Formats: sequence, structure tokens, C-alpha cells
Amino acid sequence: MDFKDFTKSYIKDLSSLLEDLDLNEFDKFRTLITNCKSNIYIIGNGGSAATASHMANDLAIGLKRRDNLVLNAISLADNIAVTSAIANDIGYENIFYMQLKDILKPDDILIAISCSGNSANIIKAVEYANKLDATVVGLSGFDGGLLKKLSTIKLHINSKKDEYGLVEDAHLILNHILFSYLLKENNG
Repeated sequence: MDFKDFTKSYIKDLSSLLEDLDLNEFDKFRTLITNCKSNIYIIGNGGSAATASHMANDLAIGLKRRDNLVLNAISLADNIAVTSAIANDIGYENIFYMQLKDILKPDDILIAISCSGNSANIIKAVEYANKLDATVVGLSGFDGGLLKKLSTIKLHINSKKDEYGLVEDAHLILNHILFSYLLKENNG
């Protein structure tokens, strides 16, 4: 397959995955964010960590600087000193849980991003959030893994296993759809 054909195929596959999104779940997410009066914590590994950072930026700063919503959104993947200290001292599976421990409140939101939905550090943080009755928004791919099962709001990209690029692209597009909608909704 040449590059042009591959590109057309990739775009077609991405579009197909997005068209299969459960829009009712996505609207629940929009409503949750629009009405948020508490903290939003966002977690992810690798490419999903980059999406967590991007989402925190859009929700916390992108909206506020345009006199839109004022949200306290924080990516827990952003502080390499904290995450590496926790990983070194008590294990990588604790990097998000330990940051949430004794801080997360029941009215807070945890946005967990994981292509596989099975990352041990994501699942541990989600289980902790569920124990506190915080709202968990899970952005998953492949078959959804445990994250899909444990999430309050399920934003699942139903892809083939190991389609990381497509799933990560879709998750970032969902962020941009939400951000763009909130800008229009709140600024007319």
C-alpha cells in the first residue's frame, strides 16, 4: 500500500470509530463539565498523558482566558518529579492514586484516559475514586478493559486491539469537540 492509500485508509478508520461513539455518554460528559463546581483530575500514561495535559490546559486555561467557564482541571501526569518519586519509592501503580489520596472529594471528577483500559495505575486511581463516590469519566479504546466497566461515564472508542494511534487521536478529538462546543455555548 502506498502512503496516499494508507492515509486515506487511516482517515476512514478514524472517522468510522468516531461515528460509533455513544453520543448520549458524550453529552453526559458535556453536562458534567458544564455544571462542574469542583475539581477535575485527569490521568493517563504515554500518549494519553499528553492528552491529559492538553485537556487540562483547554478546560482550565483555554476556557477561562476567553471569559468562559472557570474550571479547576489538573493533569496528574504533568509533574515528573512527583510521578517518578512515587514510582521509585512505592511503585508505578501508585503514581495517580497517591496524588489523589486524601485530596479527592466525592463531588470531584476523575477523567481517566487509557487505550487498553487496563493500566494498573489508572485502575488503582479509578477504584479509589469509586470508593469515594467521585464521578469517573473513562476514555478507553480496544475492548474498553476494566476502565470501561468501572467508569460512571464511558467514552469508549471501540477499536481493534493495539490501534493506539487511532484511539489516541479520537480521544484528543473528543477533547477538542467538547472545548469548541463550550466556547460556542457560553459565548453565543
